[in-house]
Amino acid sequence: MKVTVIGFWGAYPEEGAATSSYLLEKDDVTVLIDCGSGALAQLPKYTNAMDLDAVILSHYHNDHIADIGVLQYNWLVQNQIHKTNKILPIYGHTADQAGFEKLTHHYTAGIGYDPEKVLQIGPFSITFIKTEHPVHCYGMRITDGEKVVVYTADTSFMQELIPFSHKADLLITDCSFYAGQDGSSAGHMNSIDCGILAEEADVGRLLLSHYPHFGDRTELVKEAKQTFTGNIELAKSGYIWEG
Repeated sequence: MKVTVIGFWGAYPEEGAATSSYLLEKDDVTVLIDCGSGALAQLPKYTNAMDLDAVILSHYHNDHIADIGVLQYNWLVQNQIHKTNKILPIYGHTADQAGFEKLTHHYTAGIGYDPEKVLQIGPFSITFIKTEHPVHCYGMRITDGEKVVVYTADTSFMQELIPFSHKADLLITDCSFYAGQDGSSAGHMNSIDCGILAEEADVGRLLLSHYPHFGDRTELVKEAKQTFTGNIELAKSGYIWEG
């Protein structure tokens, strides 16, 4: 299983980057997890958008879905150019019906996932957890039967994330604030929260993502190391994990 960071910023992208978006690959199956602002400008560095087999969305905040419309236009134009009729499934939750309905376009089909059930896409089995965020948002535990990747999506710290993340080989966390800052009212974690989650869940590697637009971001890693003794890295465009 291979994970590539396409976008990692929260709220909005800084120059030459994108907000939340991650590429998941195995056995010629390619899945995009979230599709934030700038994702479609970064994606061609790693794959052709028309080679995507599916997209899965955690929630409908713009920094996680802003480029869905751009992706839909990509598929519309490329299908017309090549005289094909490929349809891209985009999986989203149905708690926000207005957000969900926008997933269906000329060559994309919105498919509602049941967060209480396992979603199977090719070799990937995805289970969901409802997070603490101002809107309905779902974290994901993804396994290919050998390795486990957990993506918290947007959330403040919650005890339920510990068993959900247990023994994950890679944990990708929302790290929107520095130590000493309380992001819970906004539905986000700080660096200490991320370290505690990683330590209590006994994960193999912690990847801090969705981080703030201020301060020295390398401090986030130093702070997380106060509560997690394992490997910690800061997400960046093109970061690759293979397990």
